[in-house]
Amino acid sequence: MMRFGVIGTNWITESFIEAARTLDGASVTAVCSRRLETAKKFAEKNDLTHTYESITDMCHSGEIDAVYLATPNAVHHEQAIECMEAGIPVLCEKPLTATKALAEKMISVSGKENVLLMEAMKSTVMPNFQKIQESLPLLGDIRQVRAHYGQYSSRYDKFKAGEVLNAFKPDLANGSLMDLGVYTLYPIVTLFGRPNEVHAISTNLSTGVDGQGMVLLSYDEMNVTLSYSKVADSFLASEISGEKAALHIDHISSPEKVSLMSKQDGVTDLSVAQSKPPMAYEVEEFIRTYESGAIESSVNTHERSLLTVELMEAIRKQIGVVYPLD
Repeated sequence: MMRFGVIGTNWITESFIEAARTLDGASVTAVCSRRLETAKKFAEKNDLTHTYESITDMCHSGEIDAVYLATPNAVHHEQAIECMEAGIPVLCEKPLTATKALAEKMISVSGKENVLLMEAMKSTVMPNFQKIQESLPLLGDIRQVRAHYGQYSSRYDKFKAGEVLNAFKPDLANGSLMDLGVYTLYPIVTLFGRPNEVHAISTNLSTGVDGQGMVLLSYDEMNVTLSYSKVADSFLASEISGEKAALHIDHISSPEKVSLMSKQDGVTDLSVAQSKPPMAYEVEEFIRTYESGAIESSVNTHERSLLTVELMEAIRKQIGVVYPLD
């Protein structure tokens, strides 16, 4: 049984707790927050035993075996490093961090301390993503890929009313690319590796973060279009198009339905059953990696996390989004 301590008390942490509790090999025993009062309220709500306002205290308590880190992007690096230096494996919420230099530092500490570090990108460890990978040869030569994720932020109405919440603050390394765009980019890196060229446009908000954006990635004889938005909803499927057929993916951030489409054979449902909550698959992958003695997942590898951060940093430079971390 791997006992997790969680750092951060937002909705995604509650989703993690719910997912972990569906697994026989995981439990969540502790929470750490900057304010002990906040930690205690969260613990009471989610039936957690131990509360801390110090990461160091939690890591040295003997009450946890690993940490799930779901704090603002701007502090991922320092908090993950603190945990790893205490010998505690880290499942770090996406994106891993904001800059290539900080990602390299996190990965370096993982190697130096021989401690597991994994980015919590759920989509790439889900069974239907594995089905996507297996089905690529059916498409023939792949020519175009389109990945979409548009989700109107519940915080955007308050932003328009003059109240700026964390989702739109550059000092926390937030914005559309970091929050949603990463879900379109990371799977592309996993499937196809490093692009030859990157071209980006965006709609930036008054705080300096991007509200939405589009990215064109150029590969040898293949083009990839990414679109993402926190200021508009989108209901488009994502698609991988080849000379023989195409794959339709219902949600690139959490694939549930995968369809093969061709002129000759019409539509074939390739979806596989996924009985667990989406986040449960990342927890399983994390535990499996830990039990194997490895310090990085074979799916959500350090190399893929590093390349994704590097590309997002390049995109931000093109669209003029600058963080204090830069």
